[in-house]
Amino acid sequence: MTSDALLHARAALVTGGGRGIGRAIALALARAGATVAVTARSARELDAVVTEVTYTGGRAHAIVADLTDDAAVATLVTRARAVLGGIDLLVHNAGGAPPHGDFARAPIATWDRTLRLNLRAPMLLTHHLLPDLRRGTEPAIVFVASIAGMTGSAGAAAYSAAKFGVRGFAQSLFEEVRELGIRVSVICPGFVDTTLIPSNRKVDRARMLRSDDVAAAVLFALRTTSTAACAEIVLRPQRSPYVR
Repeated sequence: MTSDALLHARAALVTGGGRGIGRAIALALARAGATVAVTARSARELDAVVTEVTYTGGRAHAIVADLTDDAAVATLVTRARAVLGGIDLLVHNAGGAPPHGDFARAPIATWDRTLRLNLRAPMLLTHHLLPDLRRGTEPAIVFVASIAGMTGSAGAAAYSAAKFGVRGFAQSLFEEVRELGIRVSVICPGFVDTTLIPSNRKVDRARMLRSDDVAAAVLFALRTTSTAACAEIVLRPQRSPYVR
């Protein structure tokens, strides 16, 4: 376990931290010396992440929560404060997309949950934790959005709307908190080889981004010194993953 002067002893909360991109972010932060609380719906996945972190000498805590449930978010906030003692870094990674399909045929409940998970949940959690971040050391908030929040595509209307909303919220939030010393960054990755990408898509998974690529971008944003803010990072696969 190595440490990083800019991240050592910082307290970080990572949502969606049980697998994929969130897991990679949590492990990278722990390797850099941060104490990490990871949250997701699966206790088994979270426990595996905590075990991996502690095995290598890091510090991590698991908090099971459904971010679409307001009461669960309030409980998450209480538990995060208890295990971390304070919060310096907040990484909003939790998200998900329903199967591709025409918006006109999508059940309202489906796109409503998509908006709650991808947009409302990070807004609500940020609202709860802004007082903690104001007291934090070199505080920062990172939103993992998507290239879908920059360019709309057929079949992904609700997901794209949510990710566009994340970018708009982050940009507005930055203007409100920049004078408080809180940095706000957005990471917009293209195709990442995770379980969110169905195996039947006509794409070459070997050409997709890796979860570690996104984690590296998150840490780059968090390592920015107090005189600068990394507002947005766009990550694209070097080679097109589409099968032709």
